[in-house]
Amino acid sequence: MLEILKQPWPWYITGPLIGLMVPLLLIFANRHFGISTSFRHICAACIPTKNPFFKYDWKKESWMLFLAGGIIIGGWIGGDALKNPNPMQLSNNAIELFASMGFSDFTEISPSAIFGWESFSGWQGWLFMIAGGFLIGFGTRWANGCTAGHAIMGLSLLNPGSLVAVIGFFIGGLAVTHLLFPQLF
Repeated sequence: MLEILKQPWPWYITGPLIGLMVPLLLIFANRHFGISTSFRHICAACIPTKNPFFKYDWKKESWMLFLAGGIIIGGWIGGDALKNPNPMQLSNNAIELFASMGFSDFTEISPSAIFGWESFSGWQGWLFMIAGGFLIGFGTRWANGCTAGHAIMGLSLLNPGSLVAVIGFFIGGLAVTHLLFPQLF
C-alpha cells in the first residue's frame, strides 16, 4: 500500500478527488473551498488591532485553519515521508527547453532545489521569499481569492469573476515561465 502512495498519481485520479471537495464541502458543511482567507483569520486571531478588516468573528471560520494546517502537514508527508525515489520524468519537449536554459542535471530544477530553504541563504533569497509572499497575499486579496478558490470552487459555481481570474493566472504563469524564469536561471 505504501508503494502505491509513493508513486505519482495520474491526473484522471487526482483531479476528480480534488474536484470532489467542492460538492462535499457544499453538501455536508455549506462551505466554500479556498485557502487564501486563512491568513486573514490568523491575523484576526493573533494581532490585536482596531482595523475593521480584522474585526469579525474569525472563530466561525476556524475550520479553514485546520484545512490550512492539514495542507501543510500533508505537503510535508508527501514531500518527505512518501517521496518518490525514482528520478523525475519529463517529456522530450521539457528536456529540450531546460537544456536550452543550461540545465543538464534535472535535479537542479526540482521544486525543493529551487524553493527549498537552501535557496534562501543570502539576502537575495530572503528578499525573493518576502517579496513573493507579499505579492501572493496582495494578489489573492485583489483577486478576491486564490487559485484553488477560483479554479476549483468559483468555476464550479459558474462565477464569471473566477473565469477572469483563472485566465489571468494562466497568462501570469505563461509569462513567468517564458519571460521571467529564463532570466532567473
